[in-house]
Amino acid sequence: MRSYWPLILLLAAMWGASYLFIKVAVEDIPPAAMTDLRLSIAAVLLTAYLVQRTGAASAVEALRRAWIPCLVLGTVNAAIPMTLVAWGETHIDSSIAGIAQSSVPIFVAILGLRFLPHDPLRGAQIVGLAIGLAGVMLITGVHPDGGAWAVAGTFAVVLSSLSYAAGGIYGQLHIHDTPGPVLAAGSMIVGAIALLPLAIADPPTKAPGATALAGLLALALIPTFLGQLLLFRVLRLFGSRRLSLVTFLMPGFAVAYGAVLLGETISATALAGLTLILVGVILASGQRLFGVQAQESAA
Repeated sequence: MRSYWPLILLLAAMWGASYLFIKVAVEDIPPAAMTDLRLSIAAVLLTAYLVQRTGAASAVEALRRAWIPCLVLGTVNAAIPMTLVAWGETHIDSSIAGIAQSSVPIFVAILGLRFLPHDPLRGAQIVGLAIGLAGVMLITGVHPDGGAWAVAGTFAVVLSSLSYAAGGIYGQLHIHDTPGPVLAAGSMIVGAIALLPLAIADPPTKAPGATALAGLLALALIPTFLGQLLLFRVLRLFGSRRLSLVTFLMPGFAVAYGAVLLGETISATALAGLTLILVGVILASGQRLFGVQAQESAA
């Protein structure tokens, strides 16, 4: 239990920083190209890590056996949502993107009504869904600075949450025995390949500046590569349900990074939307925020 909070806070800090790094990188690099580079760098690092752990032959064989889940997760859990967030952040602040993405568990609960019939929602969870969706609509639909394009950018991030939720449901139903590092490396490889045509179609029009390149490298290294490795450690020690607490913590880090490092301001409407989303997530997921104990979990 003593190690849970440091690990989960570190993971939230890493993933919360992704919105800051994306905002900096897309200033000079178009969204699809930036995301493709992000995934490509992470794919190389994760594959090297896998080879170092298991050997080249074993790594290749493991990736070959896991090609179907890697194909699904690389598309639904990497290429699509990451590109949507990157495009969204060309129109909205990084803090708003972090708040909008806190809606992932809301969509997990909604998709679970269809794909997880063995886990039906109870009364409090239904109320939580309604509250959380109200928060999503508040963040997306109220006229933020930037007008219609800002609404579109926020909606793109909300769609990315739906894509991440679909990936989570798929993983819960179909992935049991594949080691986490194999899935991480394979999904990054697939995502990078899937985005390559879009990256070629919309390349940077000028050489990216040092700040954008630093943002890209930090994005690939910290929340993508190191974040994936830390994710598997938390999963192995504490299980997927306890891992989901990171959802409550990420928006706070995203807002803090945006305010301190980018000078972004957060409106009362955005804070109200965040509050509704987090209350909805707590009710809809039935989470207990304390009393965490380590457990075994296949990862």
